[in-house]
Amino acid sequence: MRIDLHAHSNVSDGTETPADVMASAARAGLDVVALTDHDSTDGWAEASLAAVQSGLSLVPGMEVSCRTDQGISVHLLSYLHDPEHPGLLEEITKAKDARLTRAERMVTLLAEDYPLTWDDVIHQVAPGATLGRPHIADALVAAGVVADRSEAFTSILTSRSRYFVQHYAPDPASAVELVRAAGGVPVFAHPVASARGRIVGERTYREMIDAGLAGLEVDHRDNPEEGREFLRGLAAKHGLLITGSSDYHGTGKPNLFGENLTAPEVLARIEELGTGTAIVRP
Repeated sequence: MRIDLHAHSNVSDGTETPADVMASAARAGLDVVALTDHDSTDGWAEASLAAVQSGLSLVPGMEVSCRTDQGISVHLLSYLHDPEHPGLLEEITKAKDARLTRAERMVTLLAEDYPLTWDDVIHQVAPGATLGRPHIADALVAAGVVADRSEAFTSILTSRSRYFVQHYAPDPASAVELVRAAGGVPVFAHPVASARGRIVGERTYREMIDAGLAGLEVDHRDNPEEGREFLRGLAAKHGLLITGSSDYHGTGKPNLFGENLTAPEVLARIEELGTGTAIVRP
């Protein structure tokens, strides 16, 4: 069984509709795929219908944007949570609103040096999608400023750039607690992806584990090999699940469906733990 537990549609920063993501997963030979758009479950309904039609099982999920008190970005995957849980819904709505304000400020700064307008960015966003830096990157590509998203993020949109603006995001341990309260299964996404920016230290891992962290996304292209060994040791010590995935974004990233996979017994455990919603099966 081929299981990939991390994928994005154009509801957040992927380039394909939820239905097209399911079709791509089926073409890649997957049996199970999770849709984990940033701070949104709006793609679940469309993906569910398409998954069944494609003969796939869908794990409904979400990627919650978090930040430590040291300003380090943390991404928390949530599987099988209740999408209507008041506490979690309030927090992700707050984060989405902050993303919009932050994007507007970044575009204002960028417009001082580049041929970019707010309308250019909006043109890159699917209706109802969570707007973020990837859409600004796409607008820069469309304007001919950079060749692709990757170039935008390693130069103009890096967190070290003068155009970068922080936005509100919940503390990682608090997010773990909210996901658990919503009946979800919280898994720390690409924890040692140092190429993306600063990574957390022991204290954050301890706080997240104490709050109810269920697993670590170990097998991910952005986790270096030595980091994966560290994560496997941490998982063994604390009884955490180990997942693997592609972090598929369509043409938005080079990541390919199935390049990393999750073991069937891990999926079975996620299904046992998740009480907020159910896996959709054909």
